[in-house]
Amino acid sequence: MASVNSFAVLEWIRKLQGEENIDTLRELMRIFAQSLIDAEATQKIGAEHYERSEERVTQRNGYRKREWDTRLGTIELNIPKLRKGSFFPSILEPRRRSEQALATVVQEAYVNGVSTRKVDDLVRALGLDGISKSEVSRLCKQLDEAVRQFKERPLEREYPYIWLDATFPKVREGGRVQSMAFVVAIGVTDTGEREVLGFDVGTSEDGAFWTEFLRGLKQRGLRGVRLVVSDAHLGLRQAISEVLTGATWQRCKVHTIRNVLSQVPKKQQSMVAAIIRTIFAQPTQDAARAQLRNVVKQLEDKFPKAMEILQTAEDDVLAFMALPGEHWRQICSTNPLERLNREMRRRMDVVGIFPNRDAVLRLMGAILQEQHEEWMVSRRYFSLESMARLKPD
Repeated sequence: MASVNSFAVLEWIRKLQGEENIDTLRELMRIFAQSLIDAEATQKIGAEHYERSEERVTQRNGYRKREWDTRLGTIELNIPKLRKGSFFPSILEPRRRSEQALATVVQEAYVNGVSTRKVDDLVRALGLDGISKSEVSRLCKQLDEAVRQFKERPLEREYPYIWLDATFPKVREGGRVQSMAFVVAIGVTDTGEREVLGFDVGTSEDGAFWTEFLRGLKQRGLRGVRLVVSDAHLGLRQAISEVLTGATWQRCKVHTIRNVLSQVPKKQQSMVAAIIRTIFAQPTQDAARAQLRNVVKQLEDKFPKAMEILQTAEDDVLAFMALPGEHWRQICSTNPLERLNREMRRRMDVVGIFPNRDAVLRLMGAILQEQHEEWMVSRRYFSLESMARLKPD
């Protein structure tokens, strides 16, 4: 296993004797932290550099730079990339920012008297009930500024694929509690990396809100969009066609199948679902279209409403099949956003009722920023070779 270079450490300790040298301390911290990261990577890989081992499960594939903020200042570390799987060192605590954001939201709800009994219990369990409003305000401002910078950063790449979705936190505003729409956009760059592109919160998931959100992405630099994946919300569809001119809309396959099955008696849903899946098992878009029409013809007498939904969705639900086959599994639905949505809903359940919109943006933004950073040190979502097939000859 990798270990700290003892000779280097001893040399730095000698330099420290008799003087206070912050640069030396910082470099010593860098050596130690980098050694821990390399040791953890070696444990995950199952072998040292160039070591032949039966326990090896993957190989190193270069490094990504990552800045680490410490009390000694910012330290630049090298995060190993893997050919298979992903690696993020535990020393960097990828969840620290979101946990801090969650604490401030809970505190803000508590000091403003709008928290639920569940949150009151959590506040006491965490020992937060003695915090002052001024301290909460100070903490909130620090986190809000970090989230704002991430939310408003320029988008400097091309993003051939983007996914759009919404979750619905409960927020206190104007003296009452209402369900609001928290919208998220993620994308894949022209070189295959995933990124969180944007997010916002509004009173409803209507067309005007989606239009404003997408225009904001365009103003920040969003370009090169080939396919937009979302559910069939009417306002969202209109916003996509209006703002992302030239992009194709992909109706989420999973949501479409659910919509179709909602018009089928429960006892027969498994059978109908199995037949519908044969459409997406076809090797080409033309074959899938032909199979969809066969399915509609086969089942329209028994399930006319269900087959009407399927027939109407033909162009939109099969749009993904005009793109490289290596991408089909990920671009046919909004599933790539599901993990994020689950994590955000879990934190929403802890808070219960957010005291204001800023609290929603703070907590959800912190979660999304952490996910974005994890993706930046993970392997590519799509290979360079497959992404190159998207570019015109």
